[in-house]
Amino acid sequence: MLTNSTFEYLDLLKKNNNRDWFTDNKKRFEVENKNAKNFFTEVLADLEKIDSIERMQVFRIYRDVRFSKDKTPYKTHFSVGFTRTKPLLRGGMYLHIEDGGSFVGGGFWEPNNEDLYRIRKELELDASDLKELLNDEKFKFYFKNGLEGEELKTAPKNFDKNHPDIHLIRKKQFLLTRQFSNKEVLAPQFKEEVIATFAAMRPFFDYMSDVLTTDLNGESLY
Repeated sequence: MLTNSTFEYLDLLKKNNNRDWFTDNKKRFEVENKNAKNFFTEVLADLEKIDSIERMQVFRIYRDVRFSKDKTPYKTHFSVGFTRTKPLLRGGMYLHIEDGGSFVGGGFWEPNNEDLYRIRKELELDASDLKELLNDEKFKFYFKNGLEGEELKTAPKNFDKNHPDIHLIRKKQFLLTRQFSNKEVLAPQFKEEVIATFAAMRPFFDYMSDVLTTDLNGESLY
């Protein structure tokens, strides 16, 4: 289990986001970072019981500020990503622990041009399966914001701006999120809720994996 100590540390880091404070409190960071990593490892063990995971990536606390207007040197959250085993299983999962801003996420953050075009062509041809999935009551229970992500302001090149599903075709990202309060994160059943949320993404992942591993005729690419 995570403890309130994690949130207390992250809140202090947010208020003192500078190298001197971080260095002076390095030992506490190491304790909280280790606790978070241990929790992430436990999540991985349970996740592997229901899915095939190719990689777990625990993200570093240090920010890359080279191209950012925000020059604060540290992230104020702990986070981890899980990548499903390619080429047949597509999609990634993400867990974000932050004081007042924790969430479970997943989907397709930066699909390459080839994959994005393939998804759009599938939606142009027939988006009914995806829309049915998004309208499922269980799906909406877990992902109240529906399908999220950045999108174009108009139709992509060579796509009809008047297509009935242009709101889906315009998307550049295909993301799902479920928010958690601090109280929910600290509850004994939080890990089970994380796994249940990842499991609820599975129909979406299955749909996208099927699209990305076949051509427009439904013939396998592998």
